Formats: sequence, C-alpha cells, structure tokens
Amino acid sequence: MNALTLVFVSLLVFAIAYRFYGIFIANKVLRLNSKNVTPAVEFADGHDYVATNKNVLFGHHFAAIAAAGPLVGPVLAAQFGYLPGTLWILIGCVLGGGVHDMVVLFASVRHKGQSLATIASKEIGPVTGTIAGFAILFILILTLAGLSLACISAMHEASWSLFTVLITMPIAIVMGLLMRYRKNSVTLASILGVFLLIIGIVGGHNLMQNETINHIFHWDIKTISIAIPIYGFIASVLPVWLLLVPRDYLSTYLKIGTILMLAVGIIFVHPTIQMPSLTSFINGGGPVIGGPVLPFIFIVIACGAISGFHAIIATGTTPKMIGDEREILFVGYGAMLVEGFVALMALIAACTLMPGDYFAINTPVDTYNSFLQAHPSLHAVDLQYFIDHIGIDLHGRTGGAVSLAVGMAHIFNNIPYMDRLMAYWYNFAIMFEAVFILTAIDAGTRVGRFFLQEMLGNVIPKFNDKNWLPGIIISSTLFTFAWGYLVYTGNVSSIWPLFGISNQLLAACGLIVCTTMLIRMNRKKYALCAAIPGVFMAVITFWAGYIQVVDIYYPNEQYLLATLATIAMLLMLVVFIGTFKRWLELLNMKTLVTDKYGDSVKQLVER
Repeated sequence: MNALTLVFVSLLVFAIAYRFYGIFIANKVLRLNSKNVTPAVEFADGHDYVATNKNVLFGHHFAAIAAAGPLVGPVLAAQFGYLPGTLWILIGCVLGGGVHDMVVLFASVRHKGQSLATIASKEIGPVTGTIAGFAILFILILTLAGLSLACISAMHEASWSLFTVLITMPIAIVMGLLMRYRKNSVTLASILGVFLLIIGIVGGHNLMQNETINHIFHWDIKTISIAIPIYGFIASVLPVWLLLVPRDYLSTYLKIGTILMLAVGIIFVHPTIQMPSLTSFINGGGPVIGGPVLPFIFIVIACGAISGFHAIIATGTTPKMIGDEREILFVGYGAMLVEGFVALMALIAACTLMPGDYFAINTPVDTYNSFLQAHPSLHAVDLQYFIDHIGIDLHGRTGGAVSLAVGMAHIFNNIPYMDRLMAYWYNFAIMFEAVFILTAIDAGTRVGRFFLQEMLGNVIPKFNDKNWLPGIIISSTLFTFAWGYLVYTGNVSSIWPLFGISNQLLAACGLIVCTTMLIRMNRKKYALCAAIPGVFMAVITFWAGYIQVVDIYYPNEQYLLATLATIAMLLMLVVFIGTFKRWLELLNMKTLVTDKYGDSVKQLVER
C-alpha cells in the first residue's frame, strides 16, 4: 500500500463530508441561524465572553482540542495494522467526532456558553447534572495529568524544543495586544506571529549550540513538572484574548504547517506502508496494546476520531467566543476533520517504519528480548541507522511519541537534499508534539476553572460572578493544584491507559446529553444523528473498560487503576440511565410551545 493513496483518499472523504454531511447537520439538525444572538455578543465582558474572528477562533479551537490523542493514539493503534486505524479515523471522524463537536458546541451556545454539566442539569435534571459535573471534573483532572506527563516526556532535557515552546508565549501576547487594540489587524498579527515563530525555531536551534544557553534551557522532569501547572494557571486567569487565544492561534500555524509538510513529504517520497493491513495482534496479546482490536481500536485512537475532551472545550472557551451561530459548522465540524487528517498522517508516519523497528521502539527494553523470541520476524531493521544519525538510543521509547518522531524524520529525511538533517527533523518533531499537547493543557485548565466556579457557585453564589477576581484565583488555584500535584508526584504516571476509557465515556456523554436537547426541541428523527454514535460509543467503551479492569488491571495487581476506571464508568452509567429516562418522558409529550428563537419545542427550559 502506498502512503500517497491514503492521503488523497482521506482528503476526498473529509471534503465530501464537510460539503454534504456537515451542512446537513448545520441546516437540518441544528438549524443554525445568523440572526440569533450568541453569548459572546449578549454577555460580552472583554475577559471570557469575547466575539472573535472566526479564523482566529478556529485556530484556538483546533489548537485546544488537538493534543496528544491524534498523534499518539493512531501510532499505538498501528500495532493492529494500518487498516483498522484508517477505517475508524475516516468513519468515526465524519459520523461521530464532527457531529459530537458541532452538537455540543451548539448546545452550549444556546445555554449561555455554559458547561456540559450545567446543560445536563437544565435539560435532564439537577441530580443527573450534579453527577455529570463530578464525573467531568474527575475525568478532566486525569486527562490534564496524562497530557502533562506526555508533554514532560517530550520536553525534558530537550533544550531546543523547550526554548521554542517558551517563545510562543511572548509572541502570543504581542499578537493578542495587536489584535485587541488595532482594528482589522488579524492578518498583520498572523504574519508577524509566524515570522517571529520561524525566527525563534531556526534561531533557537542555533542558540542551543552554545553550551551555556543550552544548559539554561536543559530542564529536568521535576522543573518542567512545576512549570507546566504554573503556565496553566496563568493562562486560565489572564483575559482570554491576551495569551490563550493568540498562542493557540499561533500554534495552529505550526501544527497545520507541520502536517502539511508531512503530506508534501509523502507526495515527494512516495513511502510504502511497511506495516501489514492486519497484524497477528488483532486478537490481543500485543506488546503495545494488550487488548484485542475490538473494542480497543475505538479507545486507543481516541481524539483522532471522536473525543470527549472536545466537549470540555466546546462548552468552555469556544462557545463564549462564537460571534455568529453559523460559524459552529466551520469551527466545530471543520476543526474535527482537520484533526482527523492529523491522526491519519500520524498513522502513516508510524506505518512507514519497518514493523521490527516500530516494535523495538514501542516495546519496553526488559520485555523486548522475550518478545523477539516469540516473534523473530519482527527484528529491528533500520533502527541502528536512526540511532546513529539522531544520536539517541531509541530502544524501549514507549508511548508512541518517539516512534512518530522517528517516522516523520524518516519521511523528511528522504526528501531530496534533506538526507543529512535526520537529527534536526527528529528534534523538530518532538517540539511539534510538545506544542500540540501544551495548547490543550492551557485551554483545559481554563475550562476546569469554569467548571469548578459553576460547582462552587451552587454553594457560594458569589462564585457565579465570572468577573469576581477572588473567585477566579481561588478556583484556578484549586483546580491547577489538583492535576499539578498528580503530575509532580508521579503517582499517575500510568494513568494514560485510563485516558482512552474516560475520554470516550465523556464523548458518549456529550452526544447523549445533547440528544436530549434535540428531542426536546422536537427535532424528531434528526436527533438520531447524535443518538446513534452516542449509544454506540457508550456500549463500546463499557465493553473496553470491562476488559481493561478484569483482564489487565486486576491480573497485574493495578488496583488503583482498576478503581479509577470503575468509578468513571459507574458515574457515567448513572448519567446515562437518568438521560434515557428523560428521553422517554420527552418522546411521550404531545403538546408544543414556542421558544425565544421561534421554534416549536416540546418544553421550555431555563437558558
């Protein structure tokens, strides 16, 4: 199989999906209308509720949702072969992930830009909403801790990567000030930001050749473990236009630019997919993923096809910045399709490696010899070449990030006149992955602050005032400390397997809760567009969770992980039962009333 074929097929599928299915969801299912006033306009405060240029907002939203999932998940799923991952990314992204992001964003825009837990309280009931709130907060803490650990793994003792990530912050502040106080300056700010970023990337590589400067940015794991939560706290309390949005927007140029470079590299190099369509590990027992392809392909791919983390962003920062309801299509569905393309590029990059090299990188060193004895055909082929030219021992670099970086460097290295830049491309790829992850951490921390403020507001009403500075500081401190402590102590260094389960449970929750809203709005059969993928993901995730707990966690005496996974599933099960009861109640209602938007609905609810 030629990688170029997969690139063109994916582009064609995503283009057709946006043109037809995305517009169908926008016009028929959600009935988006530019005349409806959005929260960004109605509650404009210059801090959180800020009507934002749709291109800038797309950049922020894409940067916030595209974290480690679309990069690492597909790489890990390559263990099963290239075919299962490719099919699920294409199908899941179009019919599941894109719909999820649009529907959840729409629901939040219609509910004053509030969280998924608040939407559940109003659409289903206060008990279900409260349980959903605790479940979402629990899952978000685990998610941010896991993302941070992945970021730390990529950046520690990597001076050039760290320097490049750090300089995006002052560049973003300059862009934010320019766009805030100079009219029609988005283009100017974009050009300036990209120019400064290129100078920083190239100049940073040269600066790191100086031993003194290199030592300054040579941070160890503990230092970065403290720095990341501090950054998350700062990004969560500053006005959204000053740091978070422009930095995410700037990062989007790096993210999309790198993926386009990878696509162009594939066009020039025409690499062959070395991984077979299906491997012998589809029934389980693989060294990268212990479970079988069904149901684990749906869990491991995670954000590349559908992601509950997107619901947190789509009910957090983004709905507070949508200036026109029609932009939900471009921002919600469009960003998800781009993320799907990113996921497919990551899968291709990993699958262009020889299978033996892929498994040598992703198999722990202490188990690699026994693995090789059982599978002698999967011996390393080109790995020593990569080690010699990159200058790093690549054996046992588990987690997917390193094998992706090697795969990308391998493709770029085969472009004419680029064959001597293997080490450069590898370090660039590591930096690219770190930027991908960090932009989700800052947005996730800000959304976590929103969640905690809403929950504390039920006890202390003053916290409901989003402009009350003590409330902002207190809730940001508490939430950042919660996941920052887990990162620093390292007690959750093995929570990443939980990320897939909790993330997909949250995706199912977003679809199922928002289906309730569509049923209430009398959208009848159109609600099935959200209900079917929602119920499907719920069943699949409970199935995978059961296998993970019973067949993997307990036999390996990983009781903490088993407990956390069980808590997440039980909380979500309660939410789903309450939601399904509400569906039956709404479906039996015959009378209709007119809401503030002029639509005939089954029942009015508080916005």
